[in-house]
Amino acid sequence: MAGRPGPSDIDVSKPIKHMLAFIEQEANEKVQEIDAKAEEEFNTEKGRLVQEQRILIMDSYDKREKQVERQRKIQSSHVKNAARLRLLSAMNEHVVAVLREARAGLEHLAASEKRYKPLLENLVLEGLLIALEKEVVVICRKKDVGLVKSVLDGAAKQFKQRTKLEVAMSVETKNFLPENSYGGVVLATNKGRILVSNTLESRLELISQRMQPQIRTGLFGKNPRRKFFD
Repeated sequence: MAGRPGPSDIDVSKPIKHMLAFIEQEANEKVQEIDAKAEEEFNTEKGRLVQEQRILIMDSYDKREKQVERQRKIQSSHVKNAARLRLLSAMNEHVVAVLREARAGLEHLAASEKRYKPLLENLVLEGLLIALEKEVVVICRKKDVGLVKSVLDGAAKQFKQRTKLEVAMSVETKNFLPENSYGGVVLATNKGRILVSNTLESRLELISQRMQPQIRTGLFGKNPRRKFFD
């Protein structure tokens, strides 16, 4: 009858349907594969960006932490230095006070002939032993001239006993040590060249320089960090 498909038409449509179904399935699988790959790439890129941001944040945190630590150390150092300077200032004030008391003691010493006379002889003798000159002029305060003259022979005898040398000494009668000085003597040549300064001020200055570490130890105790002393 007319209008009904023949056997050949049915045989042709089945393979076409299978082919279309296969193409559609393959297309769907390809789409899924693309979607999966795109999602994987997205997740990878997202992970990379997150990691980069995490590293940047940690670096920034580390830098700030180090900066804060640096500032803390600087501030701590400033505080310690300020405290150390205050302590040193206080220590020096005490040392100056001790030396001031020592200078006051020198005034009393020079006022006592019984104590001052043997000291003058020792100062002259010490100067002779340092100078080792045959002729020496002794300079002193004007008010000490008589006392100094009285000790020259004794000092010369002791000098000869120790060195087997003769020495001729005289006392300067034109130029003197300042009257407001604490006393002592200066040994010079006949031409005025200073050989040895053995004034009480110079001796105190020398002793104070040598004794400052001991004075500080006596006032403030031993410094555990200090291994050597002057």
